[in-house]
Amino acid sequence: MSETANTGMMSADILLVEDNPQDAELTMRVFRKSNLANRLTWVKDGAEALEYVFGLSDDPAAPLAHFPQLVLLDLKLPKVDGHEVLQRLKGDARTRAIPVVILTSSREERDVELSYRMGVNSFIVKPVQFEAFVEAVTRVGMYWVLLNQPPDRRPAGGG
Repeated sequence: MSETANTGMMSADILLVEDNPQDAELTMRVFRKSNLANRLTWVKDGAEALEYVFGLSDDPAAPLAHFPQLVLLDLKLPKVDGHEVLQRLKGDARTRAIPVVILTSSREERDVELSYRMGVNSFIVKPVQFEAFVEAVTRVGMYWVLLNQPPDRRPAGGG
């Protein structure tokens, strides 16, 4: 795994999947400032994201390695792209209920349409201006971590 601000808990509340170190650092800084980063894990590509959640096993009955409360997912990733990660998360009964928010610089309508067809919970285009980016990330964190009411934390038989 790339970087974690974990407090010793088994899994992060927030999984940040971002290959751009500057965007990742800025996002983590915003979450720290908002006191939401106590359990945030950053991975740099889609393969690391899938390994973080599912572990190394391909067995669909195996327990999950980690069960994040929220996944912030970039689309343009090395190794495994964001749409493939989204497809795997939303296609597995154990992880289907995990909210996934696309946070990307892509403004392509086909990316938006495909993401929603695949089950994304929200699609946010990263604002170019610093202040707007900070505001967008703050609102995402506050809503999905503090206000949203998810179903039970772990699926039956999950990890």
